[in-house]
Amino acid sequence: MVFALTVASAMGAPAELPDIRRTPVVKAIERAMPSVVNIATEELVAIRDPFESMLREFFDPYHRQGPSGQRVNKNLGSGVIIDEDGFVLTNAHVTRRASRIWVKLANGIERECELVVSNPRSDVALLQIKADGKEKFTPIEFAENNDLLLGETVIALGNPFGLGGSVSQGILSSKNRRPPIEGEQLDIADWLQTDAAINPGNSGGPLVNLRGELIGMNVAIMPTGQGIGFAIPVTQISRGLSEALTPEGVRRMWFGARVSAGSPPIKVTKVEPESPAELAGLQVGDEILKVKGRTPRNFIHYSALLMRGKEIQDAPLKIRRDGKEMDLTVHLIPEGDYFNEKLILEMTGITIEALGSRSSSGIGPVQFIVKNVKEDSAAKKARIAPGQLLRGVNGAQFPDVVSLARALYSTPKDEDALLHMRYRRRRAFGFEYGDFDVELPIR
Repeated sequence: MVFALTVASAMGAPAELPDIRRTPVVKAIERAMPSVVNIATEELVAIRDPFESMLREFFDPYHRQGPSGQRVNKNLGSGVIIDEDGFVLTNAHVTRRASRIWVKLANGIERECELVVSNPRSDVALLQIKADGKEKFTPIEFAENNDLLLGETVIALGNPFGLGGSVSQGILSSKNRRPPIEGEQLDIADWLQTDAAINPGNSGGPLVNLRGELIGMNVAIMPTGQGIGFAIPVTQISRGLSEALTPEGVRRMWFGARVSAGSPPIKVTKVEPESPAELAGLQVGDEILKVKGRTPRNFIHYSALLMRGKEIQDAPLKIRRDGKEMDLTVHLIPEGDYFNEKLILEMTGITIEALGSRSSSGIGPVQFIVKNVKEDSAAKKARIAPGQLLRGVNGAQFPDVVSLARALYSTPKDEDALLHMRYRRRRAFGFEYGDFDVELPIR
């Protein structure tokens, strides 16, 4: 015994054994969980009251319909903070038809949010927490695009029903699964499949790897399967954000360039012909170093800087091209000033008027009625006539005239646009309806 003590004294104090409970899974959860939030939404639905018309007729202006005339529905899901300024990523279906949105942070504090942009085709929505501008939030780290290992350990995180953090562990079962979803038109080529439990309240929460990095967003479970869950991969998330989080999509201002939505550096990937970006000298491959004098941390921060302020028409940029830095200014213009019915007339020879109105989400498709057809135009030769309906172009439908005009404008000059039309003909006993497609040269 004395000998043992002597040896211990000579060797110094024994080193502490590592805590075997702090596994890589636990460490990944500790890194990612502060970014996970609970999302609560309210939808106000008018209730038809059989006595309402009578009360209004006899008692207005004294009768006013109060809160009892509305029904409040709450829908709970999860989300994840992706930028320190309070941008929150979630599923578009979590916030669909919401009139108000709140998030509950990991520390239990609640904050109201506003919907920045929603892309139903990719089922991606971006919220921003309403804060005083000084408060900073804990964002999750994004994994590199397509940095996935089949069979690697993954963790599904969420904050369902406002009860606190929820964790389930599994493996990455597949990197390219397309689950059948009845009635949904989702632009998702490859979903991630995992056996980690994904419950309805976890929808919109992050799927992370053992580094605590975001590799996907929990979206669905397979009702007929056991232990089968799905997540939108980070590549598709980035693509969905890059399509929706633009001056055109958020502020209806024409910028005319797209940038990479992954990790920095932020590179220009597309420049529209004759757009403000092209007129300012921006080119594909340019690296954007500064926006309005500030260095963007990532794509979300870049977009926020670009659209910050009530007046966003002038956007000074510092770029790097072929190793050389240069300054240029993009002068954005309202889309309605360029993409309008006049432009459609110039490109197609038809004048149209939108029928109906946008859906409650603001992105529902509408149809357009042909009001006039220009003589000696390709449309006239194709037997397009006043009174016919234009249902879409090139397989897509649009929520307004501006979106339709943009689609026509983006058609290459050496290609024809496919117009989807509907006609109505009077018959002896009513009307006959039919659909037909017309290929028209644009411009």
